[in-house]
Amino acid sequence: MKNEPIVIERKLNATVDEVWKAITDPVVMKNWYFDLPGFKAEVGYEFSFTGGKDENNQYLHLCKITEAVKNKKLSYSWRYDGYEGSSLVTFELTPDGNSTLLKLTHEGLHTFPANPDFAKENFVQGWTEITKALQEFLSKQSV
Repeated sequence: MKNEPIVIERKLNATVDEVWKAITDPVVMKNWYFDLPGFKAEVGYEFSFTGGKDENNQYLHLCKITEAVKNKKLSYSWRYDGYEGSSLVTFELTPDGNSTLLKLTHEGLHTFPANPDFAKENFVQGWTEITKALQEFLSKQSV
Protein backbone atom coordinates (compact mmCIF):
# COMPACT_ATOMS: atom_id res chain seq x y z
CA MET A 1 0.00 0.00 0.00
CA LYS A 2 1.27 3.45 -0.94
CA ASN A 3 0.79 5.08 2.48
CA GLU A 4 2.33 2.20 4.44
CA PRO A 5 5.53 3.19 6.27
CA ILE A 6 8.84 1.47 5.67
CA VAL A 7 9.80 -0.64 8.67
CA ILE A 8 13.22 -2.29 8.91
CA GLU A 9 14.20 -4.35 11.94
CA ARG A 10 17.69 -5.55 12.73
CA LYS A 11 19.34 -7.26 15.67
CA LEU A 12 22.55 -5.37 16.44
CA ASN A 13 25.45 -7.00 18.24
CA ALA A 14 25.89 -4.07 20.63
CA THR A 15 24.35 -2.73 23.82
CA VAL A 16 21.65 -0.07 23.76
CA ASP A 17 24.24 2.45 25.03
CA GLU A 18 26.55 1.62 22.12
CA VAL A 19 23.75 1.82 19.53
CA TRP A 20 22.48 5.11 20.96
CA LYS A 21 25.98 6.55 20.70
CA ALA A 22 26.26 5.29 17.11
CA ILE A 23 23.01 7.02 16.08
CA THR A 24 23.56 10.29 18.01
CA ASP A 25 27.31 11.02 18.27
CA PRO A 26 28.41 12.94 15.14
CA VAL A 27 31.96 11.55 15.34
CA VAL A 28 30.62 7.98 15.34
CA MET A 29 27.74 8.64 12.90
CA LYS A 30 30.04 9.62 10.05
CA ASN A 31 31.47 6.08 10.07
CA TRP A 32 28.20 4.54 8.87
CA TYR A 33 25.67 7.32 8.13
CA PHE A 34 26.34 10.92 7.12
CA ASP A 35 28.83 13.48 8.36
CA LEU A 36 26.67 15.72 10.55
CA PRO A 37 29.07 17.95 12.53
CA GLY A 38 27.50 19.32 15.70
CA PHE A 39 24.56 16.88 15.63
CA LYS A 40 22.60 16.88 18.88
CA ALA A 41 19.85 14.44 19.87
CA GLU A 42 17.71 17.24 21.25
CA VAL A 43 14.12 18.09 20.31
CA GLY A 44 14.14 21.09 17.99
CA TYR A 45 17.70 20.56 16.72
CA GLU A 46 17.82 21.05 12.95
CA PHE A 47 20.34 19.45 10.62
CA SER A 48 20.81 18.99 6.90
CA PHE A 49 22.86 16.93 4.50
CA THR A 50 23.09 16.37 0.78
CA GLY A 51 22.57 12.92 -0.67
CA GLY A 52 20.93 11.03 -3.46
CA LYS A 53 20.82 7.94 -5.59
CA ASP A 54 23.82 9.01 -7.67
CA GLU A 55 26.07 12.04 -8.27
CA ASN A 56 23.65 13.59 -10.78
CA ASN A 57 20.62 13.46 -8.47
CA GLN A 58 21.60 15.08 -5.18
CA TYR A 59 19.07 16.62 -2.82
CA LEU A 60 19.39 18.82 0.25
CA HIS A 61 17.71 16.95 3.11
CA LEU A 62 16.26 19.17 5.84
CA CYS A 63 15.64 17.44 9.16
CA LYS A 64 14.49 18.41 12.65
CA ILE A 65 14.54 16.28 15.80
CA THR A 66 10.98 15.73 17.03
CA GLU A 67 11.64 13.20 19.81
CA ALA A 68 14.76 12.06 21.66
CA VAL A 69 14.53 9.59 24.53
CA LYS A 70 18.03 8.42 25.42
CA ASN A 71 18.69 4.74 24.66
CA LYS A 72 15.08 4.28 23.47
CA LYS A 73 13.89 6.46 20.62
CA LEU A 74 15.10 9.09 18.15
CA SER A 75 12.70 10.67 15.65
CA TYR A 76 13.20 13.43 13.12
CA SER A 77 11.30 15.05 10.31
CA TRP A 78 12.77 14.55 6.85
CA ARG A 79 12.00 16.74 3.87
CA TYR A 80 13.72 18.02 0.75
CA ASP A 81 14.63 21.64 0.09
CA GLY A 82 12.42 23.03 -2.67
CA TYR A 83 9.97 20.10 -2.70
CA GLU A 84 6.59 19.46 -1.16
CA GLY A 85 6.10 16.81 1.48
CA SER A 86 7.44 15.89 4.88
CA SER A 87 8.16 12.51 6.41
CA LEU A 88 9.25 11.13 9.76
CA VAL A 89 12.17 8.80 10.51
CA THR A 90 12.18 6.94 13.84
CA PHE A 91 14.87 4.74 15.37
CA GLU A 92 13.52 2.61 18.24
CA LEU A 93 15.93 0.62 20.42
CA THR A 94 14.99 -2.37 22.55
CA PRO A 95 17.58 -4.16 24.71
CA ASP A 96 17.95 -7.90 24.07
CA GLY A 97 20.63 -9.19 26.43
CA ASN A 98 23.96 -7.82 25.15
CA SER A 99 22.32 -7.06 21.81
CA THR A 100 19.83 -4.42 20.69
CA LEU A 101 16.78 -4.72 18.50
CA LEU A 102 16.58 -1.76 16.14
CA LYS A 103 13.29 -0.83 14.53
CA LEU A 104 13.61 1.88 11.90
CA THR A 105 10.37 3.39 10.60
CA HIS A 106 10.10 5.95 7.80
CA GLU A 107 6.56 7.22 7.34
CA GLY A 108 4.92 9.93 5.24
CA LEU A 109 6.72 9.10 1.98
CA HIS A 110 3.41 9.46 0.12
CA THR A 111 3.56 13.24 0.80
CA PHE A 112 6.56 13.64 -1.53
CA PRO A 113 6.08 14.56 -5.20
CA ALA A 114 5.87 11.85 -7.86
CA ASN A 115 9.60 12.09 -8.59
CA PRO A 116 11.22 8.72 -9.43
CA ASP A 117 14.05 9.56 -6.98
CA PHE A 118 11.45 9.72 -4.18
CA ALA A 119 9.99 6.29 -5.01
CA LYS A 120 9.35 4.06 -2.00
CA GLU A 121 11.65 1.33 -3.40
CA ASN A 122 14.57 3.77 -3.27
CA PHE A 123 13.92 4.47 0.41
CA VAL A 124 13.62 0.74 1.16
CA GLN A 125 16.95 0.13 -0.59
CA GLY A 126 18.61 3.11 1.09
CA TRP A 127 17.48 2.25 4.63
CA THR A 128 18.35 -1.41 4.10
CA GLU A 129 21.89 -0.41 3.12
CA ILE A 130 22.20 2.17 5.91
CA THR A 131 21.00 -0.19 8.66
CA LYS A 132 23.31 -2.89 7.30
CA ALA A 133 26.21 -0.40 7.46
CA LEU A 134 25.30 0.32 11.09
CA GLN A 135 25.11 -3.40 11.85
CA GLU A 136 28.52 -4.03 10.26
CA PHE A 137 30.08 -1.00 11.96
CA LEU A 138 28.87 -2.10 15.39
CA SER A 139 29.99 -5.71 14.89
CA LYS A 140 33.55 -4.65 13.96
CA GLN A 141 34.30 -2.44 16.93
CA SER A 142 33.01 -1.21 20.21
CA VAL A 143 31.74 2.33 19.97
